[in-house]
Amino acid sequence: MPRTARKISSSNIYHVILRGINRQTIFEDDGDRHYFMTVLKYYKGISGYKLHAFCLMGNHVHLLIEPAGEPLGQVFKRVGVRYVSWYNRKYERTGHLFQDRFRSENVESEQYYRTVLRYILQNPMKAGLEKQPGSWRWSSFLAYWKGAGSITDTQYALNLFGGRDALIRFVLQGNDDFVMDEESYDARFREDRPRRIMKRITGCDNASAFQLLERETQRDCVRQMYEEDLTLSQITRLTGMPKTSVYRTLKGIKVTDSAEQKEPSLLFRCELEEPIETFVFNESTDEIW
Repeated sequence: MPRTARKISSSNIYHVILRGINRQTIFEDDGDRHYFMTVLKYYKGISGYKLHAFCLMGNHVHLLIEPAGEPLGQVFKRVGVRYVSWYNRKYERTGHLFQDRFRSENVESEQYYRTVLRYILQNPMKAGLEKQPGSWRWSSFLAYWKGAGSITDTQYALNLFGGRDALIRFVLQGNDDFVMDEESYDARFREDRPRRIMKRITGCDNASAFQLLERETQRDCVRQMYEEDLTLSQITRLTGMPKTSVYRTLKGIKVTDSAEQKEPSLLFRCELEEPIETFVFNESTDEIW
């Protein structure tokens, strides 16, 4: 079926989610997050978009973005190609990293803008990544709270709330906000037990390392993880294997390499748009955003 054209937001502001394929982790460490922010800032200078808010989670990213002159599809093709190419080189992997096209929803009203902004800035707390606001540095919260960084365009929201104090009070309020999400909160997956089981069986700390194993070794490990009571979804997210491949492995169906490579058409591929620079994470410059 042909893809449905995205509806244009009357405000020209969108809530966008980028997620890992099969909900695979897309940030293994702070160096990955720092490089992603470097890419966002670089293409912000080229595309001219405004970034009202961002939040980097483990396997997905939330953005509140206002494009300028260049459509969102082109923006995220640039960002995706650049980041995936670098990520694949770093972890010696090939193939896709992001799932399908990016997801987006229109932010048509000031009230919904407030809701989405709070949702994005509270995401780390709700997912258990921080105990108090501001301790998770990979979001725009510090930009609104302390004026830190340069990538977040805060003026629109500050004007809307009438100042920093009112905005922060609103963000810290308890709520039952409901916006487009990727069901990132999964208590079973966030527990240490599934990761410990994977480490013990596979010797791997993450999906990127697992994907370097031989095919038959991967299948044996999947069967063992399942016998340890991990669910199909947990195995998929931990290993980065397509859910169909995990299912067939558990059903005892032999899957050929060619069959496993039959993936849906995805937006982000590994071709280089331009040469990738050498990148080394330096904690002394970790607040460029």
